[in-house]
Amino acid sequence: MRLIQLLDDASALRVGEVCADGRQVRLLEEVASMYELARMAIAERCGVGELAADRAGDVRLDYAGLLEQGRVLTPLHHPDPAHCRVTGTGLTHLGSAAARDAMHRNFRQQDEAGTLTDSMRMFHWGVEGGIPCDGRPGAQPEWFYKGDGGIVVAPGAPLDSPDFALDGGEEPELVGLYVIAPDGTPHRLGFALGNEFSDHITERRNYLYLAHSKLRACAVGPELRTGELPRDLRGTSRIRRDGEVLWERPFLTGEANMCHSLANLEYHHFKYAAHRRPGDVHLHFFGTATLSFTDQVNARAGDVFEIELPELGAPLRNPLRTVASGFALGGVAVA
Repeated sequence: MRLIQLLDDASALRVGEVCADGRQVRLLEEVASMYELARMAIAERCGVGELAADRAGDVRLDYAGLLEQGRVLTPLHHPDPAHCRVTGTGLTHLGSAAARDAMHRNFRQQDEAGTLTDSMRMFHWGVEGGIPCDGRPGAQPEWFYKGDGGIVVAPGAPLDSPDFALDGGEEPELVGLYVIAPDGTPHRLGFALGNEFSDHITERRNYLYLAHSKLRACAVGPELRTGELPRDLRGTSRIRRDGEVLWERPFLTGEANMCHSLANLEYHHFKYAAHRRPGDVHLHFFGTATLSFTDQVNARAGDVFEIELPELGAPLRNPLRTVASGFALGGVAVA
């Protein structure tokens, strides 16, 4: 099932089911948000999709019109943004079978020559042990924090890059959407498209700057897909400038194209007690192997990022905007 959050004709927050033809959205009755729907499903011990099917009403709206009017919101949010944690894992995707084979061939040579980077070493750990088959936790992935719910923008809304940033580039990814139950159990509602959006020049200067480079806005949506995903997912990431395609590449995701299982990535995120606080929302990015930055593309204000993955519904589009940080050296008050 494909679900969205939207503003109805009275500007009230609603949840809607995307109809099979992808043209209309059927509003759910007696539920005001995806967060509320999730908490109800947890309490009733049923799936979000099952409960949504029971709440489907008769009112239908034009999906394309909702997107064009900016009335489609992120598919999951917490009423208090401070209780939404946005995180991600990197070095999780193979890129291609050739890249994996080359890595296997060259790993020992690079290691013996002392030229193997920390990033390649961690990637190798993932290839060797990121998909455990014995019921035990697999290799631990790279992990990063992006921010709270205040950094998440809706489909169509600008992705703001602060004026101190050296770069603002897209990262097309799968996002897991979770709500923590009253007993501390994480519940995955489903998956959505995401543009993780990072400062790649800052990260390239030194990998220890990764944490800084990730503290940026991100976009999630438009849709939440319930249930399990196909193992092999193939989409397209592109940048449009002045209405024309500036850059375009296919991107692969899903477990068939990853060196970690989703279950392993989820375990290493939720094993920390602080990530299992009852009532919290988690939006977790699962990584990518496709970036315009690697093709020496420098996005600029006004460019539109477009990420498309048919299995997850409508594309995610967001324009890039540069904004003033509003903070200067010496801006901290002394008590």
